[in-house]
Amino acid sequence: MAHSGVKGKLMRDLIALQQKIAPELIELLERRYTILRHVSHSQPVGRRMLANILKLGERIVRSELDFLKAQGLLEGEPSGVTLTDEGENLISQLADFIKYLKGIHEIEINLREQFRLGSVIVVPGNSDEDELVKKEMGRAAARYLVEIMGDRSVIAVTGGTTVNEVADAVPVSFVPHNVLVVPARGGLGENVEMQANTIAARIAKKLMAQYRLLHVPDNIVEDAVKSLEKDPHIREITRTIKSADILLHGIGNAEELSISRGDTLEGTCRLIESGAVGEAFGHYFARDGTIVRTIHSLGIRLNDLKNIKHVIGVAGGKKKADAIMSVVSNGYETVLITDEAAAKLMLKNKL
Repeated sequence: MAHSGVKGKLMRDLIALQQKIAPELIELLERRYTILRHVSHSQPVGRRMLANILKLGERIVRSELDFLKAQGLLEGEPSGVTLTDEGENLISQLADFIKYLKGIHEIEINLREQFRLGSVIVVPGNSDEDELVKKEMGRAAARYLVEIMGDRSVIAVTGGTTVNEVADAVPVSFVPHNVLVVPARGGLGENVEMQANTIAARIAKKLMAQYRLLHVPDNIVEDAVKSLEKDPHIREITRTIKSADILLHGIGNAEELSISRGDTLEGTCRLIESGAVGEAFGHYFARDGTIVRTIHSLGIRLNDLKNIKHVIGVAGGKKKADAIMSVVSNGYETVLITDEAAAKLMLKNKL
């Protein structure tokens, strides 16, 4: 820990010197790092597509690609550029430096302390503006998941676009894992690919693990829930889901989730007027973590979180800052994986 502190101070001192003496080098470093990251996710990728993604002129992008090729970090193919092994290694080596450069380590510490979280991982950028940032959150969450899962772990996952990126980023295993992957809840009306059942099955197949599915809608009337709970098969899978030691979940914007669940315009307006800003595991939360509304559904609920060792929330973007704050303020989250834009706004709004 002491060594880590010394390393951090040396890194901050070096960055401070660079900002005073050659601030343009820092800007150049960030640009080239961003190009390498985009190539890593989209390879092979052409110059024109990179220019559009990065919102840079083609001449600038061509110049940067030529430089990175000359350094042995990229290689050209007819279909576009790809990373070399050296380029892949450099991205990993630069990641920590970039986080110090942007003050992200301090942001992680402040978020952890302000919201009493066990661990916080912040990815540079704003996922509202750059789809790559959401993929980076997915990668970070996938790495964390693989690190913490143990023999006989039960992993519950929700649906949504961000958790889908986690599934994309889970590395393919060639050795079976003795874990069980389950959906944390029933399905919403979103694309089948984004539903918890589909995501749970994809993660399990990548890990060469077992999975169980819950074929029940997420938003059903209370009488239907009580009736389904009497079914032996449903009761068994629900019991298995609630035994999870790892929960990986996304965080929804209250208004968007209300609309996707088929609420009337009047119902959505009432929900927002009541102070709801975020949603997770069937609960709508106000900014301070207070539950505003609960929907009737099967699967993991707020009361179950106290029995789950690892509760991992994954969400980002400025638009979701209040939603994330509302969920992590409930006191049950242990890990938050988010992006720089959401993290900064959360800290600002917390003051």
